[in-house]
Amino acid sequence: MNTRRKFEFLEHTADAYIAAYGSSLAEAFENAALAMFEVMTDVNKVNPQIEEDVSVEAEDEQALLYSWLENLLVRFDVSSRVYSRFQVYELKQDNDGMFRLKAKIWGEPFNPQKHPQKVGVKAVTYHRMEIIKQPNAVVLKFILDI
Repeated sequence: MNTRRKFEFLEHTADAYIAAYGSSLAEAFENAALAMFEVMTDVNKVNPQIEEDVSVEAEDEQALLYSWLENLLVRFDVSSRVYSRFQVYELKQDNDGMFRLKAKIWGEPFNPQKHPQKVGVKAVTYHRMEIIKQPNAVVLKFILDI
């Protein structure tokens, strides 16, 4: 497993198939979000000038990954903001069995002159979603419908 890279695009015929890496589950979630926005634009051109809080919960880790990415995609669709920095500061399973994630995200309003449009992400999917945990390394694999 290569944890030096933040993410990579895997071979897929029609959609964006992504492997996001991290030394922890939280870091892998951060890199999954970064990869999703890289599908849409060049994240290096996105200034992290607006800070927002994100909180999602789900019944398992895969559903949490789905909810995290879906929340970010909805924010893009509703507020027309793109994001380039993500900090997951809480990711835990509560006593009630629910998984909860809290994060801060940074970005700016989408500007077609500044942010080159690559492809639009229609949805996050569960298809071929995997969470692979090893000591000191996590890989998240998921497909974005484009």
